[in-house]
Amino acid sequence: MLSAGLRGRGRRWLVRRLNGEEDVTGARPRLVAAMAGFGVIALAVTMVAAPLQAGHAEGFGAIGGPFTLVDDNGAPVTDKTLSGKPYTIYFGYTYCPEVCPTSLFDLSRWIKELGPDADKLNYVFVTVDPERDTPKLMHDYLSSFDRRIRGFTGTPEQVDKIATEYRVYYKKIPISGGGYSVDHSSIIYLMFADGQFDTVIPYQEKDATALAKLRILVASVPPS
Repeated sequence: MLSAGLRGRGRRWLVRRLNGEEDVTGARPRLVAAMAGFGVIALAVTMVAAPLQAGHAEGFGAIGGPFTLVDDNGAPVTDKTLSGKPYTIYFGYTYCPEVCPTSLFDLSRWIKELGPDADKLNYVFVTVDPERDTPKLMHDYLSSFDRRIRGFTGTPEQVDKIATEYRVYYKKIPISGGGYSVDHSSIIYLMFADGQFDTVIPYQEKDATALAKLRILVASVPPS
């Protein structure tokens, strides 16, 4: 059952997606159209993301670092919370109409495909909209996806710090009616257990390629 946290247009889209009525390739043209006014910014993001997608972080500084946030149950979390297991980390927000639910739906499917090996990894969704994304809202939102995906939020300053550590682009965009959306990069970072960067899964990566990358993380876990 879909949570109340997945509301409006995003909720209707996910219903169609789950029912097999939505072609996710259609999300890309709509995203491009929405970003048409921000071409220069989008180009800059692409220039940074492309080397990361190829698995090359050199020249862009270290990826990852210390942070202090709270999880979707309201418990304090830090980078040490994730130590001991490789992890995936994705940045988005609960009001995101299509890109975030697509990415989280894909990740949930890959987690299922990994079978028992999925429990060897941690999975994190960090908001880039801390002003609206409370722990409860994130908890309700994530109930629509795999239960192992944890939500992290915090103060705007705390979120800005972790976004900087992971070289994440995000920008609040005013919309008519007085609200706002958040323009943001959409890649899933893959990190080893010691916090070292491995590679990324770009938006709408092919299943076989994404699973191969995740299995490399799984293989890095020492036998118990």
